[in-house]
This record gives sequence, C-alpha cells and structure tokens, in this order.
Amino acid sequence: MSFLHKLVFFCILSLVSPLLTSSQEHVKGVSNHKEHIHKQMSSKLSFEIKLHGFLFWASMGFLMPVGLLAIRMSHRVECGRKLRILFYVHALSEILSLLLSTAGAVMSFRNFNNSFNNKHQRLGVCLYGLIWLQALIGIVRPERGTRGRSIWFLVHWILGTAVSLLGVLNIYTGLVAYHEKTSKGIQFWIIVFTAQVCFITFFYLLQDKWDYIQNQEVSLGNESKRTTINQVVLPRDKQKEVALAETC
Repeated sequence: MSFLHKLVFFCILSLVSPLLTSSQEHVKGVSNHKEHIHKQMSSKLSFEIKLHGFLFWASMGFLMPVGLLAIRMSHRVECGRKLRILFYVHALSEILSLLLSTAGAVMSFRNFNNSFNNKHQRLGVCLYGLIWLQALIGIVRPERGTRGRSIWFLVHWILGTAVSLLGVLNIYTGLVAYHEKTSKGIQFWIIVFTAQVCFITFFYLLQDKWDYIQNQEVSLGNESKRTTINQVVLPRDKQKEVALAETC
C-alpha cells in the first residue's frame, strides 16, 4: 500500500470513528433509558399491587367483619339507643367496605393484566358481583313484621356469610399471587392475618355464650339465699312466679 493510500485510509477512519462512537453511545443511552423506564414501571406496578391488596384487606378483612360483629351484638339488645348505634355501625361499615372494594376492583381492571387464569382473579370477579348483590338486598330490606321479612333475613344472612368467607379466602389467594409475581416473602402477613381472623371468629362465637358465661357466676348458695328471701318477703303466688322465672 502506497503512502497516498495509507493517508486516504487514515483520513476516512478519522471521519468514521467519531460517528461510530456516537452511534454506540446513542444505543447505550437508549438502552439505559429503557431500563430506567422499566424500573419505574416495576416500582409503580409494585406500589399499585400493594395498594390493591390494602384496599381489599380494609374492605374484606376489617370493615366487613366489624359490620358483622356489630349486627351480631345487636341481637342481644332489644331496643333503645344502643341498638340504633350498632345498626348504624353495621350499615356504615358495609357501605365503606363496598366503596373500598369497588376502588380496588377498578384499579385491578385498569392497571393489571386480567387474563383471569388464576384463582385470585376469578374469585375476585365472583366476589365483586356478590358484594353488590348483597348491598342491593340490604337496600330493599322489608319492615320488621311484614310479609317476606323472614325470607329476606335468611337470604341476607346466607349471602353475607358467603361474602365474608370468600373475602377472607381471596385475601389468602391474593398473598399467594403476590408471592408468585414478586418472589417476596409472605409468611409474616399470613401469620398476622390468620391471627386476626382467629380473633374475629372467637369474638363472633363469644356473642352466643356471653350471657351464659355471666350466669355461671351465680352459685347454688346464692340461689338458695334468694329463694329464702323471696319466701319471706313475697306472697306465695309471687314466689311461684319468681321460682318459675329463675328455673327458666
């Protein structure tokens, strides 16, 4: 190769080299930009998944059980201000539960890949329909003592119980789906939520036995003393009524 050819080759290489370098830097910059956007989307998606789970926990795992406990406690109250307060707590808890679950469902439809190929998504759609059906049934509540009140109460109770159980089950399936998507540990949250469910279940079942537990404090000696006092103070016809009432 002559000196002239070498000179021409060197000049061409000098001109092309900056272009190649800038092209590589441009490609590298585009790649870094895409990775940055991907990381931002991943963090955004992670936040949306956590917010979705929190909304449904607040709805199905907290507010709905509070409403159930309130209406369960109202069965031991015949009338008065306490009964109205318990009813309003029940109604407000269920309304807030409905609103939060609706917000969580809208977030799921808008931001997540809803292929409905897992139990959590399919159960969530079924649960969402049952929640609105339960709300509509609660709105058309017949007055006490009217025809159809017994049937309405039975349907409302069965559907409410089913929604509560399915809601708790869907929270567990949601935790499993979160673990499969992010590979993050969920043992702590499963233990905490299980403890909460056990406490609510215990408190729910305690409502039926609370009066019976309180009556256990009355001993046979106190009953004998009460009978003796009644025999001294009350007439015989009143003694029979009191004795019959105490026996019942």
